[in-house]
Amino acid sequence: MIPKEILKQVRRIEIQSTRLVNDLFGGEYKSVFKGQGIEFSDVREYVPGDDIRSIDWNVTARSQHPFVKKFVEERELTVFFIVDMSGSQFFGTSGKFKSEIAAEITALLAFSAIRNKDKVGLSIVTDQVEKHLPVKKGKLHVLRVIREILYFQPKQRGTNLEAALEYINRVLTRTAVIFIISDFLDQGFEKALRLMSQRHDIIAVHLWDPNEQVLPSVGLVETEDPETGEEVLADTSDPMVRRRYEELRRRQEESLDRLFKSLGIDRVPIDISGSYAEPLIRFFRLREKRL
Repeated sequence: MIPKEILKQVRRIEIQSTRLVNDLFGGEYKSVFKGQGIEFSDVREYVPGDDIRSIDWNVTARSQHPFVKKFVEERELTVFFIVDMSGSQFFGTSGKFKSEIAAEITALLAFSAIRNKDKVGLSIVTDQVEKHLPVKKGKLHVLRVIREILYFQPKQRGTNLEAALEYINRVLTRTAVIFIISDFLDQGFEKALRLMSQRHDIIAVHLWDPNEQVLPSVGLVETEDPETGEEVLADTSDPMVRRRYEELRRRQEESLDRLFKSLGIDRVPIDISGSYAEPLIRFFRLREKRL
């Protein structure tokens, strides 16, 4: 039985996302994510100026009049969400965990997708794929996607993006737009990501909390890794300790940035202490100009 507070949260996110889609995202989504090609629609009589390469010779021969083929864009897309729900996602110092922001971002993008009659699917991952919803159309399916993320209780705390990407590569038989929503605190997934990028359009939605980027000077602090449970005693009053931490975080960011750029993957960094709608809108508009 799903708790009432979860159902209320789903309803709140639905209202909030629908408003954003109606006000901001409708046009941007459709213009950025085109169909996967064109498909035959009908034939019509040839008129001067038509491309002779579009003539349907079979129909022309039968009717003794030239006819040309009509094509339409194959609009329907498969939009898939890979949502990281490892231990580090249950962190946040501004009122919401990364996991909650992930649910709201998924809702916004999923409602944009179904408004354009696209299919939506979901995999929730830790160090394994713990939940998988095959692609499907419709508002009820999107509400289930949101509910699954909000109500999800992970069995594992670690992250293994490599295993998740390999799994999705096997089960997604059709080219898709894939949103990976994670803080990307993992290593060793580069090969699997490269293979996926050769077939799918990938957007990395990178969640981060500003208080993860720097260590405050508050003396001796016992910290615990949310994914491994390892405890470390750190002297945050030591400038060297703080500098090393910040340098480590900076190198991680630069490494991720190089990886995504080398594979032609768009990265949308989102500070969970602020608005997630603004960086998403900015991404959509920049991508539309580029295309």
